[in-house]
Amino acid sequence: MLSALILLPLLGAIIIGFFPIGITPKVSRNLALIVTILAFCWTIVLAIQFQPTDFSQQFTASFPWIDALGLSYQVGMDGLSLPLLLLNGLLTGIAIYSTNPDIQRPKLYYSLLLLLSAAVMGAFLAQDLLLFFIFYELELIPLYLLIAIWGGEKRGYAATKFLIYTALSGILVLASFLGVVWLSGSTSFALAGLNTSALPMTTQIILLAGIVIGFGIKIPLVPFHTWLPDAHVEASTPISVLLAGVLLKLGTYGLLRFGMNLLPGAWSYISPWLATWAVVSVLYGASCAISQKDMKKMVAYSSVGHMGYILLAAAAATPLSILGTVMQMVSHGLISPLLFLLVGVVYKKAGSRNLDVIRGLLNPERGLPLIGSLMVLGVMASAGIPGMVGFISEFIVFRASFEVYPVQTLLCMVGTGLTAVYFLILTNRAFFGRLSDQVMNLPRVYLSDRIPAIILATLIIIFGIQPSWLARWTESTTTMMVNNQNSLASVVLEKYHSPTNQ
Repeated sequence: MLSALILLPLLGAIIIGFFPIGITPKVSRNLALIVTILAFCWTIVLAIQFQPTDFSQQFTASFPWIDALGLSYQVGMDGLSLPLLLLNGLLTGIAIYSTNPDIQRPKLYYSLLLLLSAAVMGAFLAQDLLLFFIFYELELIPLYLLIAIWGGEKRGYAATKFLIYTALSGILVLASFLGVVWLSGSTSFALAGLNTSALPMTTQIILLAGIVIGFGIKIPLVPFHTWLPDAHVEASTPISVLLAGVLLKLGTYGLLRFGMNLLPGAWSYISPWLATWAVVSVLYGASCAISQKDMKKMVAYSSVGHMGYILLAAAAATPLSILGTVMQMVSHGLISPLLFLLVGVVYKKAGSRNLDVIRGLLNPERGLPLIGSLMVLGVMASAGIPGMVGFISEFIVFRASFEVYPVQTLLCMVGTGLTAVYFLILTNRAFFGRLSDQVMNLPRVYLSDRIPAIILATLIIIFGIQPSWLARWTESTTTMMVNNQNSLASVVLEKYHSPTNQ
């Protein structure tokens, strides 16, 4: 059942890419959209059958693959992966729908989008370290090409920088995975069979450092963040939607699944440093966003800050804080794509993203009133205004983290104030005031440009009013993860601090 989520987009990519007869650009787009809708609907079917109170892996499938390497095909779904799978399916459909129908080389473009979706699905479902790594690296290829071929003027530089940074991330993750398996004496990479409690604390810390830095590059955390603004600015709007909404979540998902779960003793040992690192990312990302003139780069730096909240909650490692990490991942996965979609419409109609050039776009007669209204809603959600999913996710993160790291939490809360500052600058300059001469008589905004943003805005409000509809899928899984982490960590730390080891 789960393998269909990987096979559907993969088969769609093969059909579009390798069967050229009769496949026009319009057919390619429609076929890609149909495949994505089918995969998303199948995810919804699985979500309906999902048992929220069962914290174990559900709908599992397993069979040997390469015995000599200890590699097996093992997939499963729990409350941590289910919301991200739904998010990936939704945003992939929005990305395909939002693509310009006249895009160059459409067959290659839509094939790469479907391949990217299949790789992300596989990474979220994988229950084998090496299988996860294969999918984790597989998504680099289509994303690199999507930026390098269909990006902006400096697309080659941005794509190459992205590839170098994320390849380094993969090297660190793979080295840590190999170390975990070999040093623990395991004969396979299956996640369920690994036991690292017997490893010395120093070894655990070294292995965890590789995992944290590797996934920290992907998230990205300061100072490994510099590839993200360049990639966002040069990528097309649909690719920015996927990059911000889904692909960054591979890093936070990896931290929880393979960092906190695999090496709980080391995680407890370094968690104060992780909380401090979160503060640096939040404040630095917000400070950089304030100084930007490009609307897209401002939204990109906001992602750096908001991903720091997830690290803070993960460092606290309480049942409520880990629930907050999932809520924040979904929240950011809805809000940030909404902002990128709206900035893309502004750039398409006004021909600029420069805050010194555009002004007064909220003008009801000759501006972009609906787009401006949705932008106000999006920035309010990102700033944590009550009634929207951004508020409830940040509230859970801060409420749970304050009990463990009060100083770091208070400093991160400053970041929410700075978020309101730089997004107030954006909306005030771009949408209020007198319509500037450079953007006078804008082209008409069609319904097709509005529908994706309206869908995301609706979900932001729905989950803001009824967050329990989202939390119910995740609560049992996150509680179980923390209980296991605490029990294993206590054993490891007790052994580490025993008189014999001292």
